[in-house]
Amino acid sequence: MKIALDAMSGDFAPISTVKGAIEALQEIEGLEVILVGKEGIIKEELKKYKYDTKRIEIKNADEVIEMTDDPVKAVREKKNSSMNVCIDLVKEKIAQASVSCGNTGALLASSQLKLKRIKGVLRPAIAVLFPNKKEQGTLFLDLGANSDSKPEFLNQFATMGSKYMEIFSGKKNPKVALLNIGEEETKGNELTRETYALLKENKDIDFYGNIESTKIMDGEVDVVVTDGYTGNVLLKTSEGVGKFIFHIVKEAIMESWISKLGALLIKGAMKKVKKKTEASEYGGAIFLGLSELSLKAHGNSNSRAIKNALKVASKFIELNFIEELRKTMEVE
Repeated sequence: MKIALDAMSGDFAPISTVKGAIEALQEIEGLEVILVGKEGIIKEELKKYKYDTKRIEIKNADEVIEMTDDPVKAVREKKNSSMNVCIDLVKEKIAQASVSCGNTGALLASSQLKLKRIKGVLRPAIAVLFPNKKEQGTLFLDLGANSDSKPEFLNQFATMGSKYMEIFSGKKNPKVALLNIGEEETKGNELTRETYALLKENKDIDFYGNIESTKIMDGEVDVVVTDGYTGNVLLKTSEGVGKFIFHIVKEAIMESWISKLGALLIKGAMKKVKKKTEASEYGGAIFLGLSELSLKAHGNSNSRAIKNALKVASKFIELNFIEELRKTMEVE
């Protein structure tokens, strides 16, 4: 399998991207990576490592889409950007998937423009597996692809999310919930009430009903559906809360020698907590509903996050994910 990696995008690129690619090669059998970006810079970075040269290829791309760039304008004007070239490689069937840490809006625009949607899909959604109290995690979508949504979009997100969990996690009859301000059917705004009515009649899903944000990490449901605006706020709030908790715990530990001693005793447990809650452990988000694989890794991804994003992309390829999803969506 061959994956195109945007080597120039992200806060720590190309150091994190090149290192992450090397680490992925060590763990994923049969993986080949195309590092896309400024060839000279990538070659210099590769000199730090020993690797199988047959499994790493460099594709030169002279431009970089920055986080501050206007997404649509950048995609149109920076045709030879590392991000655009990655998507081109997937479109041309040279690579089976693309992974980028870059500007989310630009990556979505490039992916939609070049890769198109699966027939029957109204809008793609950004889908991410969140940790929960159980092992498999909960899939959340949409986390930002569509700030303005319609009930029929969310209904499709539910179908795609359910199929995702069936294929990717092997979950039988995944429970799908609608994020809302209360559990009762009449709760919420016009969008959530109309969506609820559609989800009740959706024969392709096991509809749980409404779920409040206080319960989304309990693991009682497998898929949580919401509009892109709410989903993006949820994502960033959860990241912020996680950072805040670790900050105040660290402050409390440093207050006295007794608390420092106690911290040593629970060091192993705290490492487990951090590992389960860190974004770097969960790889990339997929633009669900596109006809090819395009994954978005966090902008501040370290090499571990890049490696895990490549692992997720590899699993999608191995599972023939797009074709399996296509069978469901094209019938609709």
